[in-house]
Amino acid sequence: MTTVAAPVIELAILSRPGGRDHNEDACGHWHSDRHLVCVVADGAGGHGGGEVAARIAVRHIVERFAAAPVTDPDGVEALLLDTNAAVIRERIHGTAQAQMHSTVVGLFIDIQRAEALWGHAGDSRLYHFRDGRLVSRTHDHSVVQSMVDAGVLAPELMRTHPRRSELLSALGSDPAHLHLSAETSARALLPGDVFLLCTDGLWEYVDEAEMCRSLADAEHPQAWLAALERAVVDNAAAQHKPRHDNFSGVSVWFSAADPH
Repeated sequence: MTTVAAPVIELAILSRPGGRDHNEDACGHWHSDRHLVCVVADGAGGHGGGEVAARIAVRHIVERFAAAPVTDPDGVEALLLDTNAAVIRERIHGTAQAQMHSTVVGLFIDIQRAEALWGHAGDSRLYHFRDGRLVSRTHDHSVVQSMVDAGVLAPELMRTHPRRSELLSALGSDPAHLHLSAETSARALLPGDVFLLCTDGLWEYVDEAEMCRSLADAEHPQAWLAALERAVVDNAAAQHKPRHDNFSGVSVWFSAADPH
């Protein structure tokens, strides 16, 4: 029987406060010989509550996946629902955690099968590139995304619309009103595949064309994230936004296994 060698995986993480005093984003990952999970979250709630919510979301997903890796879209959705419940359980009335919420996006890899699943809530995104081209991205649960879907807003105006930060849903919501999305089936991974998980503080300032250009010039994921960081800072400065949002990203690169 022929054994297929597992792909080589490179990973890098970036998280910066931007022009804010506190970083309410959180990132995390875990892997075994068989599985990899990466998570990015963007908290909200004010006075530190968002920071707590984002950390809870990342920690819960990583710990639950490590204990029992999800293997299908239903498992991804169930994990996100369970994470929503975890955020709600940690609320403390009368404190900064009373109304905390968080977006989240997670990537779930079966390394041996070279397959990927993903899911999200809110407007933290996953981008999938193949051979340097963008082939898909997640669909935001946001007001501006709904306007684009309805045909009343051009997609290129999402980044500058005054309601761009308004979410339709995030973790910490009543389950009856929670919007979640999971990739409908596992995606086969190929050498040259690249994923970017990021918060809106990153994608708001770096469009897809710039992502592809900087990806083509980067030799490894850390170099790519460094280029994206420069693009965020330069664009925020050009737009005269010294108080621009926290921004975070996790990049995962796949290449063929060394036959030797």
